[in-house]
Amino acid sequence: MAKQVLVTAALPYANGSIHLGHVLEAVQTDVYTRARKLAGDDCVFIWAADTHGTPIELRARREGITPEALIERAWHEHRRDYGDFDIGFDIFHTTHSDETRRHAEAIFAAMESRGDILSRPVEQLYCPHDQMFLPDRFVKGVCPNPKCKSPDQYGDSCEVCGSTHAPTELGDPHCSICGTAPELRSSTHLFVPLARHEAFLRQWLAPLEQGGHTELQASVRNYVMEWVDGGLRDWDISRDPPYFGFEIPGHPGKFFYVWFDAPVGYIGATEKFCRDRGLDFDAYWRDPERANTELVHVIGKDIVYFHCLFWPAMLHAGGYTTPSRVHVHGWLTVAGEKMSKTRGTFVLARTYLDHLPADYLRYYFASKLGGTQDDLDLNLEDFVSRCNADLVKKTANLASRSCKFITSRLGGTLGALGDETAEIVAAAQRRLEEARVHYLAFESGKALRCAMQIAEDFNLYLTEQAPWKLGPEQAERARQVCSAGVYASQVIAGILAPVLPRWAEKVERMLKLPHRLDFAHAGTPLGAGHVIGEYEILAEPIDPAKVAAIIEASKETTPVTIADTPAYEVEALQPETTIDAFAAIDLRVAKVLACAKVDGADKLLQLTLDVGPLGQRNVFSGIAKSYAPEQLVGKHVVLFANLKARKMRFGLSEGMILASGSTDDAVTVLELDGRSRPGERVS
Repeated sequence: MAKQVLVTAALPYANGSIHLGHVLEAVQTDVYTRARKLAGDDCVFIWAADTHGTPIELRARREGITPEALIERAWHEHRRDYGDFDIGFDIFHTTHSDETRRHAEAIFAAMESRGDILSRPVEQLYCPHDQMFLPDRFVKGVCPNPKCKSPDQYGDSCEVCGSTHAPTELGDPHCSICGTAPELRSSTHLFVPLARHEAFLRQWLAPLEQGGHTELQASVRNYVMEWVDGGLRDWDISRDPPYFGFEIPGHPGKFFYVWFDAPVGYIGATEKFCRDRGLDFDAYWRDPERANTELVHVIGKDIVYFHCLFWPAMLHAGGYTTPSRVHVHGWLTVAGEKMSKTRGTFVLARTYLDHLPADYLRYYFASKLGGTQDDLDLNLEDFVSRCNADLVKKTANLASRSCKFITSRLGGTLGALGDETAEIVAAAQRRLEEARVHYLAFESGKALRCAMQIAEDFNLYLTEQAPWKLGPEQAERARQVCSAGVYASQVIAGILAPVLPRWAEKVERMLKLPHRLDFAHAGTPLGAGHVIGEYEILAEPIDPAKVAAIIEASKETTPVTIADTPAYEVEALQPETTIDAFAAIDLRVAKVLACAKVDGADKLLQLTLDVGPLGQRNVFSGIAKSYAPEQLVGKHVVLFANLKARKMRFGLSEGMILASGSTDDAVTVLELDGRSRPGERVS
């Protein structure tokens, strides 16, 4: 009996909008899932929003709404954006659900009964300014890995070297909310002694040919085994309030760490999916030996530790199905560098969709993705040229000239394929099967190359045979030649289907196919006498101006403000200066007279400032995710008064207010005492 296949992507966090880095992983997961379905597998794509943690709690407070309202808003936005990118998830649930809570509690209870939960006091960082224990992601400092020492890293893991650590191990730690140096205070926490699971993890991580339990890229396995060989550390799974999440049963005032309950969201979403459709949930998740189920995770390389150590240990202890495969991809760069707000290359999914169809980016990502965890670079010139060359000049052009000739001159009726096409037809059928194999190995780039090779073969054939030059007496010969082009377009659409589902649907309609374009049928010729419909436009050239507009729009949604620029970018942008140059900056007290959100820019607030003798100023600031407008009205802030005005799509920004913070949802505006008078200099 064929196994049921359950595929997941990492859960998008409900504390921000979807950007192209998120889309990359979603596309890879979606392409793999669609390919498995088209190969005839019983495959489902299970997904949910990651909704718990202190960032959610604090952001909701700043906006004056409940955490539930915040995550509900994010859920709708994420579902819309992913849906518009044709991400074909079978369910998009939430980790803040009864299903997830029950399974998290069940796993915890199983671990506690095994003696896998320890309790002990810990010294942890406390911010005296904000009067709270600081969660991992609210502490930043120097990575403690002696081989790395990268600055500005979070309290749980380093984004540069991938190592994990405790917040107290950071060098020069500071509160990422206000910048204050934290102090140590004691709090009781719950731990999982991961070393107790070492024997299972070693077996689970072993290569398949050595009796291992899961399929991993060799580089990923070696990476994880370094942690195992170096000694597994106890894992802190509890957090102190303020914290939005599930309280731990039997431990009042303690909450499950988000990395404990977030992956359980895979299980919770599956339960709801099965309940809604009358399916057997246990067949998916109560199959520890994986007799009937394949469980495939697609993740980024920054969360390998959690999915390849903590997660399988939790599942094994709880008696749940453990992963069959963990596929790890690299990060997205743009023009060879990290995505940057200041350069306009930190592009939101919605910004892209406002200017271009999803198909082009889906194709470009899939054409460059493979089985490794190498980073993928979005080179915008290459993006335009590759999509125009492959989708327009090769594949759409082949379908257009073949189908249009038959419908306009030959009554829409296909002929038999000529004997001289036997070799390229056989090659097309062989490449269709090769593409299927490539897709199932996460090698979408190789699969799409098969499609382009077919297009090249048949375009050359049509050019050499030149049916448009044949006279009326050779109509049947022309029909035969163009029918070969139609056949090639059918096979190509079958290969493109996991990546470009809308393309495949159009080809199914215009060829009036009697079957779906899956791998089993895409290579079967329609035969002489089959009547096709009118050609539908499959792709049009990308206008480079639209790409430029995406970059410009991304800049405009993030005006020049230190508060909205990551620290590493600020450091890169600011050269050394002198005291004389700094003295030239004119800082003034400004009172906020009015403040409003900006239509079409979800990060912007428009502030009307009273600057005393300097009059009123209009300023756009990228702090809308940290402040509601009414929170700022009447406040006294610091204005960079002699900053050159900047013309934006929304109007003229006449300065910049000062704030601190490195993420757009954790920004603190510098406020002055109310006794300060507007227009006074700030020294």
